[in-house]
Amino acid sequence: MNTLFKNQTIQIDGSVGEGGGQILRTALALSMITGKAFELKNIRAGRKKPGLMRQHLVCVNASEQISHAETQGAELHSQNLYFSPQNIQAGHYDFHIGSAGSTTLVLQTILPALMIQENPSQISIHGGTHNPMAPTVDFIEHCFASTLAEIGIEIGINTLRAGFFPIGAGQININIQPWLCRKHYSKLKRGKLLELQAFAATLNIPPDIAQRELDILNNKLELTHQKQLYLQGISQGNSAFVIAKFEHHTQVFSALGEKGKPAENVAKNLAKEVRIYLDSDAAADEYLTDQLLLPLALGNGGEFTAQIISKHTRTQAEIIQMFMDCEITFQTDKQNLTHVSVKI
Repeated sequence: MNTLFKNQTIQIDGSVGEGGGQILRTALALSMITGKAFELKNIRAGRKKPGLMRQHLVCVNASEQISHAETQGAELHSQNLYFSPQNIQAGHYDFHIGSAGSTTLVLQTILPALMIQENPSQISIHGGTHNPMAPTVDFIEHCFASTLAEIGIEIGINTLRAGFFPIGAGQININIQPWLCRKHYSKLKRGKLLELQAFAATLNIPPDIAQRELDILNNKLELTHQKQLYLQGISQGNSAFVIAKFEHHTQVFSALGEKGKPAENVAKNLAKEVRIYLDSDAAADEYLTDQLLLPLALGNGGEFTAQIISKHTRTQAEIIQMFMDCEITFQTDKQNLTHVSVKI
């Protein structure tokens, strides 16, 4: 672990910016990496149910385990947390959320610390794989992981079981390789659209729901490829996602079925989201923009064009710059296209 910055405790107000769990997850990741202890107050103050919920506590416990951290306030509903990491250890880990909480958000927390170790790690995370307020495992596998590979980060993801709200009971297995070659990232233009693929999946519900979604998506987007998927697991749910492959970039958009919401409406909303992106000139969508900032700050920096800079993304940039000596800027040009720059 890099102990160069290990000195005073960083004070963080969890009510600033978007006031959600991302502040906690980013602080945990960067604390482990830099060796800086932090004290986070007003945890998730911007949410209806403030404090540490189960999935947030799993993020804390997982970080505590892999970095042998000293903690105070690591309990359900706690609104204050002290976290002081010691030594990060790569290896085999198994984390259980115990609910339909997001497995991908737990991964987001521990991945940065493990990918910079000298040895690989194998991780299993049990919980929800398709959550409405988190990136789906489809997005992580087909978009985020492939983008990380462009800057030298190699991770393999296998969804053993899918998990939907409220039961969850999903499982993802992740193989994390050491980050040996840190490449500069530059994605100002995405290039020509090559393929537009759609996938729709069902788990323990009528499979015709997925086919109806695919029919709408094909009608709205003129797909080059479509496929119906059959998931394994004990929960019930439906998801659809579109992969847009360009010359220089791959972007993924996903949507989840909802009880009482017709499959046609799910697909129409997803197609609208894709169409808005296609009509822009940006490389990264709102969610990839948010997740790219930290890997670029840990590597050799980079720049890219972004479709949207959300309050969530600006808060992410603030937390990163509290722990690291880097500069993250957002500049919008006359065509309303935002250029994101991460300078080390």
